Amino acid sequence: MLDLIKTQAEQAVIQLLKAAKLQSGDLFIVGCSTSEVGGHQIGSYSSMEIAAAVFAGIYPILKERGIFLAAQCCEHLGRAIVLERRAAERYHLEAVNVIPQPKAGGSFPTTAYQHFEDPAVVEEIRAHCGMDIGGTLIGMHLKRVAVPVRLSMTKIGEANIVCARTRPKFIGGPRAVYDENLM
Repeated sequence: MLDLIKTQAEQAVIQLLKAAKLQSGDLFIVGCSTSEVGGHQIGSYSSMEIAAAVFAGIYPILKERGIFLAAQCCEHLGRAIVLERRAAERYHLEAVNVIPQPKAGGSFPTTAYQHFEDPAVVEEIRAHCGMDIGGTLIGMHLKRVAVPVRLSMTKIGEANIVCARTRPKFIGGPRAVYDENLM
């Protein structure tokens, strides 16, 4: 089962990256309920093993492309974000003092914190795209304007996935011309 979860996470991140057209240095947020991935109600069955499988499917692909993974904590930590300290510095984000745990932050952010070279936790970001695994509500951490991305798959494990990319706002009126590459 863990191998399947890792493969599903890999496939999902590859499909989302293709749609989002991210660049090196961009932020990719993931909210992940390992409870939901395992077929349980969100917040009821935190699993470090499932978190490790999802992380192993996502992180190497992002790291290879120079894209920063941002792992959203659960509501017990105010949906704070774990990311590499150099990402926090690049985006001028103020670090807070907390270390996520499986039952206080969640298994996925705990795994990220343990595997990042120099982890930092911040209270909020504006990510370029994101993946919500299991209804964790990542929308508050996406840049405006969020655009839904439909993947060929709808689940990782037993958890529903919802993905989004972002684009710049359209401004101007009927005579405005827009850059098709940014849409």
